[in-house]
Amino acid sequence: MSELALKHKLNFVDSELEILKKNNLYRKMKYGISKGSKITINNKQLINLSSNDYLGIPTTKIQINQLQSSSRLISGNDDSYKKMEEVLAKHKSQESSLIYPTGYMANLGAISTIVKKGDLILSDELNHASIIESCKLSDAKVSIYKHNDMEDLNKKMKEKGKNKFVITEGIFSMDGDLSSLKQITEIAEKSKAITIVDDAHGDFVIGKDGKGTPEYFKIAKQIDLYISSLSKGLGSFGGYIASQRNVVDLCINKSKSFIYTSALPSFLIEYSLKRFQSNREKQKKILEKNTKQLTKGLKEIGYEINSHSQIIPIIIGNEKKAMEFGKFLFDNGVHAQPIRYPTVPKNKARLRVSVTAWLSNADIEKALSIFEKGHLKFYD
Repeated sequence: MSELALKHKLNFVDSELEILKKNNLYRKMKYGISKGSKITINNKQLINLSSNDYLGIPTTKIQINQLQSSSRLISGNDDSYKKMEEVLAKHKSQESSLIYPTGYMANLGAISTIVKKGDLILSDELNHASIIESCKLSDAKVSIYKHNDMEDLNKKMKEKGKNKFVITEGIFSMDGDLSSLKQITEIAEKSKAITIVDDAHGDFVIGKDGKGTPEYFKIAKQIDLYISSLSKGLGSFGGYIASQRNVVDLCINKSKSFIYTSALPSFLIEYSLKRFQSNREKQKKILEKNTKQLTKGLKEIGYEINSHSQIIPIIIGNEKKAMEFGKFLFDNGVHAQPIRYPTVPKNKARLRVSVTAWLSNADIEKALSIFEKGHLKFYD
């Protein structure tokens, strides 16, 4: 087959790309270097308001030993894993924990392993894409309840299922609001449903000793399975689950995204441990101060802010307008990425501002002055 014929076979790809461009949904990679509160893109230094390194724990020097070996069940199970997993299990007051290469893989692996055909999943409508994909993989019936709507959850809980699971994020990644976890656990308890919380954006950030959203609501013991990330608040890399020992054991034996992939290099596990053992409380207080300062400033400018966390969405609505606003911020020295469909619903495009402890008072004040100019340009 000629090269021309091969190219012709893939012409449909161009059509799909054109549709994305027409609807202002086309994405293009930007290459940059992040350091502290700044990111440099195309030789332009900007204040970074798109980082998930919330606590901004100062970089710890680590010795790089073996980079890669194999999957953990073959020869990649370094001793560092055992140490870190014991720490994480204790951190979540659970019997055991298991580290995955990413938080996405932790969701895919755990949910698709313990949830079966004939079961019922009740999933918040704003749950992360990794949760949505995990629910599909499980072959269970999936019932989506309205965001944080306990009346709707109660109603849908009456649907039939051999085992029932309620799945929610702790802090929602695109809206920054907290899940109604206290009410969810009460509803789940009445129906003997299993509660699963993806606390990627709350872990290490809120609650006593950064134990996360459930601890913040004082219902940590009511959560049956935790899924979280080492690459958000902790600023390292990887994902993990924490639960009863038998749940973790089942995942070790049947979780495809755990079994059929290479282990993380041991130095990343050691890096995570060092960051966990750092003065996280100090960084947590700086993050809280920065979040209050930026939130207060944005409200005073005139933005409608409903978030109560370090994730602050500025809802624009129209995708094209969101892209124009993002470019305006970039041109003026702020990196705050526009978020569009399918990450968020159509016509609910937004600037996702994320606060970190890296930000100085000067960074925040400069960013607010630029957002004030943006409000005059795009709102008034």
